[in-house]
Amino acid sequence: MLSSLMNLLRACWLPSSDNIVHSNSDSAGRREGLLWYKDLGHHMNGEFSMAVVQANNLLEDQSQIESGPLSLLESGPFGTFIGVYDGHGGPEASNYIYDNLFQHLKRFTTEQQSMSSDVIKKAFQATEEGFISLVAKQWQMNPQIAAVGSCCLVGVICGGTLYIANLGDSRAVLGRLVQATEEVVAVQLSAEHNVSIEAVRREMQALHPDDSHIVVLKHNVWRVKGLMQVSRSIGDAYLKKAEFNREPLYTKFRLREPFNRPILSCEPSISMHELRPQDQFIIFASDGLWEHLSNQQAVDIIRTHPHHGSAKRLVKAAMQDAAKKREMRYSDLKDIDRGIRRHFHDDITVIVVFLDSNLVSRASSVRGPTTSLRGRGVILPKKSLALCAPPA
Repeated sequence: MLSSLMNLLRACWLPSSDNIVHSNSDSAGRREGLLWYKDLGHHMNGEFSMAVVQANNLLEDQSQIESGPLSLLESGPFGTFIGVYDGHGGPEASNYIYDNLFQHLKRFTTEQQSMSSDVIKKAFQATEEGFISLVAKQWQMNPQIAAVGSCCLVGVICGGTLYIANLGDSRAVLGRLVQATEEVVAVQLSAEHNVSIEAVRREMQALHPDDSHIVVLKHNVWRVKGLMQVSRSIGDAYLKKAEFNREPLYTKFRLREPFNRPILSCEPSISMHELRPQDQFIIFASDGLWEHLSNQQAVDIIRTHPHHGSAKRLVKAAMQDAAKKREMRYSDLKDIDRGIRRHFHDDITVIVVFLDSNLVSRASSVRGPTTSLRGRGVILPKKSLALCAPPA
């Protein structure tokens, strides 16, 4: 059965991974087919490892790590910013977040002259408003951009405090040492907004008491208005502004009944954590990882191996699980090209941030290594074609 499916999928032509441009610069990361990775780098508070494996024809995950100034002033705070942006419907929203969110955060930090939850919230709101404005400008030429959105997970380490902000279903997990047993336990730091979670369904029903179909079970999956699983995002203008819920947007996205207030929210859940010496590392990852690994499984993989290559190790563990579920070999899964690969697993982005307690305890005004790195997908040759689209 599996071989028949594989033959059918391969009948669709896609550019071969052999045509992908490879780069083996240590500073820019390395590539192995559809896998991009940075085995080890340094940030102000320790080390980090980063990896991205592409499954969609166009990479919808974007990610970044920025370490150094968190404002536009030399006298402003220093720290480390981590972002994982899991797009859906296309890459436009996640790309926009990468280009703008951190810059907005630096601007608001400059205005308030300090890092805070309010600064992060304002940066999210400014990014949302900017993308919705972009949708309005492109609506006539490209109406489907109204159905493009992205989850957004952010971590900021500043002055010994860790801020976690999230909307959507990406996840941040802390590995914390229990000194009495020498175990490292997984502590989930982010709140998820996926209506597969009963509490999130109740939240949506409470926010929309007049709509008995705000969340419906479709093909055994809970979805907002039968369309999507996340209840919060950046973008998805067609579920936030009625002016985009009409032609020429594809019929499959349009709601039959009008709505007077946004169905989805762009407000992140934000939490603060004072970092302790026993806090060893934090895993930031899109839901493509968590579909295959539990929090504790991921933490155990990190704690039992060297820091070098940690993110890549997690990505490969998730892919091995995806192959096992399809009763196929991992080596065969690696040979499947993007687009077709989406039938087996999602784009997966992982950033592992290791914490050096001596560096974390230093004041946020102390300078450290300046780092700026973006997670990357494959580099497509010009005029490449993709005749088979991945499933919606």
